[in-house]
Amino acid sequence: MAKYYNHPPSRTLEITILSGEDLRIDRRSVKKNAFVIVRTDTNNFRTTEMDDDGGSYPKWNDRLVLDLPAHTQAVTLEVHCKTAFGIKIVGTASVPVSDFAGGYLPESYLHFLSYRLRDSRGVKNGIINISVKTKAAAAAAVVARPQYSCSASASAGDQTTVGVPLGRSNFQNVVTGVPVWPYAYNNNRNF
Repeated sequence: MAKYYNHPPSRTLEITILSGEDLRIDRRSVKKNAFVIVRTDTNNFRTTEMDDDGGSYPKWNDRLVLDLPAHTQAVTLEVHCKTAFGIKIVGTASVPVSDFAGGYLPESYLHFLSYRLRDSRGVKNGIINISVKTKAAAAAAVVARPQYSCSASASAGDQTTVGVPLGRSNFQNVVTGVPVWPYAYNNNRNF
């Protein structure tokens, strides 16, 4: 059975990976070929281009667009470096969603943030500078429209929804209703 939401189940995350500062691997400065992987969950990630000549102070300025599921609590930034011995991880930073979503600011507000990178042992390995903006998901978040019926004799396997179809209007799926008061209520008024 399809689920219907009063709010979109996810948002779109626009994150720009601006630059890195003092990137190190095993206490030695990174020479070149640094890149960043941004993850909102295990199956949803994007990668920046490789910075060939920034060394331990790379500049990417890459804008990445990802889906930000409603259950996501943090976005993970992983800085990697391609060396002659393979790809090594420089460090990671976990960005809480509460740092750029919610609160009193509008949803499309552009945040500029910096985070400390740490390697697998917890050693400080530089800083990453980013900008983040969230946008509401598309209005097509509903899986499928239900079939409406006024019949009360639906079989157990039938998934019919009783209601009024919305039709076409300029109100974007808003139904206007008029309250109906029971006859007994109208007769027992004590005004």
